[in-house]
Parts: sequence; structure tokens; C-alpha cells
Amino acid sequence: MIVISNYINGQFVPAANGATIDNYNPATGKVYGTIPRSNAADIQLAMDAAAAAFPAWSNTSTDKRSAILSRIADLIAERLEELAQAESLDNGKPISLSRSVDIPRAESNIRFFATGIVHFASEAHPNLDHINYTLRKPLGVVGCISPWNLPLYLFTWKIAPALAAGNCVVAKPSEITPYTAYLFSKICADAGLPAGVLNIVHGIGPEACEAIVQSNSVKAVSFTGGTATGRHIASVLAPKFKKMSLELGGKNANIIFDDCDFDKALATTVRSSFANQGQICLCGSRVFIQKGIYEKFKNALVEKVSRIKPGAPSDDNTKMGALVSEPHLNKVLSYVALAKEEGGIILCGGERVQLDGEYANGYFMLPTIIENLPFTCRTNQEEIFGPVVTLHPFDTEDDVLAMANSTEYGLAASIWTENVSTAHRVAGKLETGIVWVNCWLERDLRTPFGGVKQSGMGREGGWEALRFFTEPQNVCISVPKK
Repeated sequence: MIVISNYINGQFVPAANGATIDNYNPATGKVYGTIPRSNAADIQLAMDAAAAAFPAWSNTSTDKRSAILSRIADLIAERLEELAQAESLDNGKPISLSRSVDIPRAESNIRFFATGIVHFASEAHPNLDHINYTLRKPLGVVGCISPWNLPLYLFTWKIAPALAAGNCVVAKPSEITPYTAYLFSKICADAGLPAGVLNIVHGIGPEACEAIVQSNSVKAVSFTGGTATGRHIASVLAPKFKKMSLELGGKNANIIFDDCDFDKALATTVRSSFANQGQICLCGSRVFIQKGIYEKFKNALVEKVSRIKPGAPSDDNTKMGALVSEPHLNKVLSYVALAKEEGGIILCGGERVQLDGEYANGYFMLPTIIENLPFTCRTNQEEIFGPVVTLHPFDTEDDVLAMANSTEYGLAASIWTENVSTAHRVAGKLETGIVWVNCWLERDLRTPFGGVKQSGMGREGGWEALRFFTEPQNVCISVPKK
């Protein structure tokens, strides 16, 4: 049994009340450890530790903060295999994915902001009589709340810029996937991060997360998760005029024109639909295919996807692992049932699958493709967040834009065309924060990341993240004439 602890003021401690939560292996359905069930008392201890550490950390030189963060990145690289194994065990994702994507990207997050803070510059505006310049000051104690789908990757995505900018952090990882956050706390201790600068508190949302959001000590909250939770966080923080960054749901369109590079579009559509069991907010869950190639593309896609078989996450050859939990699996299956009620035709998948041996009770599901659904139905309007995609033929750009923009979400979209004019024109009319053309999930850490409409507010990544975690102050100096 793996016993996970909170990391508060540089110490590894249980919840103050001694309560714990069982931690499940999604591939076996069995408990493999426990985590603290922390509440407001634990959050207050973390807030107090962060507040006490803030004066010294905020006055630490950027070079020294950079060096400590770089050391953390080095240790992530050194312990890649341990972290990858933990991520796969905890989340149910294939080890090949955690080893090649999740952990390396977590390292990249830390390393990017370790170097970025050294080059983060402000503005100066001189004129004849005055000079105006902008100071960027750390906020103080900030809250970082991350989801279960890309546990360490998205955890570090928030923590790295907050620490680099000189803030102290109270972080809460998902209670469903806490293992790599716990290992990360050990890495931070080994790297020499001062006590109290980063505090990691485990627990369930209504208790631990709510305490972070409600705390009078917290100056800003960065949250990635569901839209309903984001709406609640906004309702608490907005009346207090506190900063917030909310990266919420997605219902992303994958738009495939007749003139696409067929083989590349096909291969990437398989990946963009079903990577991480479809549990990525950027997955293309609605696939729009121009009528000239609809039947050909559909048949080729179904043929490829039908060959994908869920398997043991620890097997290097597995391409699809387990969904993260049994409640989430049941939610995804309920949408397949809903799609049938709405007139959908299941082209492949749509069922839970049982593996042999120790994986017989795992949360596995066949990748699913559905057609014949109206674009306005619930299946096409609500976030499913699993290995389920719908197919839709279209005639013209106007037709596909109307369908693609019909949802309340606006996170990302992909366009497949060899016509550069089409690409620019359609990209500019899509109501999303991110558009990929002839690719998917290419992330340059210098670029802003986030969505519009109910996909959130604010942007993460690059200078946007460092701006979020700092407060600008304008200083105007009079320059008397001689």
C-alpha cells in the first residue's frame, strides 16, 4: 500500500484529522494506496506556511529562483521512469504515453519558466517631461488546482510560473490521481526549494479546493477542470475582486476538407480522437468531413479504430489504457446510450471491455465512433471526455462553421486543408482560443493557451502566465527641464 502525505511547510504530514481516501488503480479496479482527506484546517496550515515564506521567496533573486527550478527540472528528468510508472498506475494511461509525453512535458514546463523568468521584461515609456515604467510584483499566496487527466503535466503548468514569479503556492492535485504530485513534492524538497514556498494538500474538492477558494489569504486561483466548478469558483472570487484563471471544458471540432492530406489527416484524427482514452480537453470529439471524401474517410477511420484494443497500461505496446475511474466510465457509457436514443448509429465500439486476469475489473472501454446525429443534440453539445467521437458530413465552409461554433464551448479546433486561403479564412472565423492547421497538440510553451465562451477565461503559457501571477505597477517619474 502506497501512503501519500501532504507537503506543508517542507514537511510530509497526514491530514490533521487523520482521515484518508482510498486510491484506486483504474486498470485493476483495486485500491493500491491512500491519500489524506484534508479539509480547511490543513489548507489554513498551508496558507500560513506560504504567507510566512513569501517575504523571503519574493525577495530571492530571479537567478536563484531560476536555479532552483532548473534543479527541479533536472530531477524530473532523472526520475522520468519512476514518475512515468506512477502516472500510468494512478491514471490508467499507457506507460508509453506517460513516458513520452506527460513526464517530459512536466519537465519542459518547469525548465521553460526557470529560464523565462530571467528574460521577463517590463515596459518603459519616456517622453520629454516624464518617464513611466512598469514593475511586475508577485501577488503573494496563490492557489493552483489541477485535474486528473494529465496530472503532473498540468500540475507543473500552473506551479512553475507561480513560483518563478516569486509567489508562494498552495496546490491541490486531483484526489483521483495524486501520486505524481506527491513524488513531485519529494523532488522539490530534494532540489532545495525553501520550506513553505510550495505546499501540496490532498483531498476532495468540496473540502480542500473550496477552502483554497474561500481563503482570505489567497490572492489568485488558477484552476483547470469542469465548467460547473469553474462557474462556482468565479462566483466566489469575483465579488472579492481576486484574480482567476479558469481553463474549463471543450467540445472541439476537427474539420477535414476534401483537399486534405488524406493519410496524415486520418492518422492524426485517430490520435486526436482517442489519445489518453479521449480524456484530454483538446481532443477532437466532433469530426466534420467534407462530403466529397466523407464515405472514404469514415470507412478508413472505422477500420483503423476497430483495430485499437485496450490493454494493460504497463505494456509498452498498449495504445489505449483504462478510463480514470468507474464513475467516469459509467458517465461516458451513458452518453453512448443517449446517442442511440438521439438516433445515432454506432459504427464501432460503444461498450465496456473486460480484460483477462488481474485487469478483469479494470475500467476499459472500446473506442467509439457514432454517426447520424444532429449537430444540435446533447451528445454533440455536451462534453463527454472519453473515447467517443461523432462524424458529420458538410458541404461548404459556412455549413461547417455554423456546426463547429454551435456549442457553448470554445477551446480548440483543427483544420485539415492544403489551401492556405481556406485555412486562414476558417481559422479566423472559428470561435476558439486555439486552432491547429494540419496538425494537433503542437504546443509551443511561448504561446497563450486557453478558450473562449464556457471553455474558460484568461490564458496560461508563456508571458501570459507570468503576467497572471504578477501585479503590474506603473511608476511615473518627473524629469525636470534644466
